[in-house]
Amino acid sequence: MKAKNVISFVLVMAIIAALAVVVFGDISIGNIRIPGVLDEDLGVRKGLDLTGGSVVVFEPDVEDLSTVTEEQMDSAESVIRARLDSQGYEATITRQGDTSIRVEIPNIDDPAEAVELIGQTAALTFVDVDGNVVMEGSEEYVESAAARYGRLSENGNSEHYVELNLTDAGREAFKTATQDAVDRTSEGGNYILIMLDDTVVSYPSVSEVIDSNSCVISGSFDKESAQELADLINSGKLPFSLKDTELRSVGPTLGAEALDTSIFAALIGVILVMIFMLVIYRLPGIVADVSLVAYISVVCLALAGFYIEGGYRVTLTLPGIAGIILSIGMAVDANIVIFERVKDELRSGKSVGASVDSGFSRAITAVLDSNVTTIIACIVLYLFGTGTIKGFAVTLAIGVVVSLLTAVFLTRFLLKLIVGFGVKNPWLYGAAKRRDA
Repeated sequence: MKAKNVISFVLVMAIIAALAVVVFGDISIGNIRIPGVLDEDLGVRKGLDLTGGSVVVFEPDVEDLSTVTEEQMDSAESVIRARLDSQGYEATITRQGDTSIRVEIPNIDDPAEAVELIGQTAALTFVDVDGNVVMEGSEEYVESAAARYGRLSENGNSEHYVELNLTDAGREAFKTATQDAVDRTSEGGNYILIMLDDTVVSYPSVSEVIDSNSCVISGSFDKESAQELADLINSGKLPFSLKDTELRSVGPTLGAEALDTSIFAALIGVILVMIFMLVIYRLPGIVADVSLVAYISVVCLALAGFYIEGGYRVTLTLPGIAGIILSIGMAVDANIVIFERVKDELRSGKSVGASVDSGFSRAITAVLDSNVTTIIACIVLYLFGTGTIKGFAVTLAIGVVVSLLTAVFLTRFLLKLIVGFGVKNPWLYGAAKRRDA
């Protein structure tokens, strides 16, 4: 049994070491390259304060700025924020004066790309053969939009498209429009133009009246363009066109060495925490340190999007780094709560094995309560926060969930393996007095 425990312990240690090497290294084996989380292209995406980006100042494109209301500016600001949030950018959006909006976007080196992303009015319209608008993509007619992939007909090939969920008003308007198109079949006018601003994105022919709360926009879409169109529709229509009055690229706002300095500070903190755990809790401290390495590796892997092309990647900013460091402290805190319970059981005279089992059982409620309340706070911050506040909430939530898993499962598993080695001296488990086995 001891040999089995030793083999299991060594195997787990090897897996954790390999995970850490893969996550933090940059491995090349022949033609195969596994990038680390700090890789510029496939690693953790850095925010404006760490890697720079673009700054654009927008102004309403109207003849008389005095006609622009505060409500319209608030609406434009909300739409811009929704569009950037839907694309995963942790942008900073602020008002400059009464009629200007300043947008700082990380990871976009070309300011023109930022203008293209934000400045589209996204006015979705359905136009008949005579050029009459029969339905708009406003909230009155369109409830939501979603990018889909599949067959639109039994004999057709699978393709990317956008599915619209219509309101009752939209359903009635679309029914009327398709009825009119069907009536014009003999004239060759049985189609409806689907336009985004002044661009025709699709012009499907109509062979029958469509009386449904959903309709489809098809065309030459790929996955990205279909998702972008759906996001633009969902984020709403700008109350006016925008023009850029300032357009420039910027470097990291806190200096080129901001990320290196932050990582160095975090590394010092982690080393000091590991030393503390080792000195105070001895063998459980070693287990906590190993779990901490596994925890940091998994968190960094999650932030990098698991190396999946097109997968979700968190934009890491200095507030995001603060969230990671805070979650590291919480991960260690969970171990401290558990180990203190184990020490209490040892002081009461229980055996090492019974103390470990009882300590984990008694501490699990407190650990779960503290982590769940933090996750709730993260959800609130994410739902009601914007920009870097969302980034802080995401990194902290990821860290809390991973720390809960490592504390409840990995730490307990490793500690029970050590108990299985036959090490039964309570002093080695952090008890104040040395007891006989």
